[in-house]
Amino acid sequence: MDVSDDYNLIFVDCEGYGPAPTLNDDRAFEFGAVDFKSKQSFHGYGATKKTFIKFNKWLNQFKGRLIFVSDNPAYDWQFINYYFHKFLSVNPFGHSARRISDFYAGMNGDFFDSTGWKKWRKTPHDHNPVHDALGNVEAFTKILEMGKK
Repeated sequence: MDVSDDYNLIFVDCEGYGPAPTLNDDRAFEFGAVDFKSKQSFHGYGATKKTFIKFNKWLNQFKGRLIFVSDNPAYDWQFINYYFHKFLSVNPFGHSARRISDFYAGMNGDFFDSTGWKKWRKTPHDHNPVHDALGNVEAFTKILEMGKK
């Protein structure tokens, strides 16, 4: 599977400290994003308008539809979506996200095999969100290579 120039897979990982985002709760958190094609990365610190303006500017360099990809979008998506809407009134990813584990399970034909892909991360999973997002890109690359066989 080749990734079309019409799409940009942006792998995102959030490291939250405390509960999920809620109104008037700007607890410290950080996130990382890595573009699949170029491997360019963004490291965001804190739930601030300035951080999300910078993230949006970084995302704007990519042409085509942005696709949010994550190890666990049920967790990562809620932070990014909430703060984009809070600070910019729009989420540049739209209304959906993709989960690596579901893609892997589908490629494997085993709905319950949702973690086997993690062994293909090269960058250690150390809870630095940029490292974790890059490791997910590496593992996803391996999944795609397997699909070509």
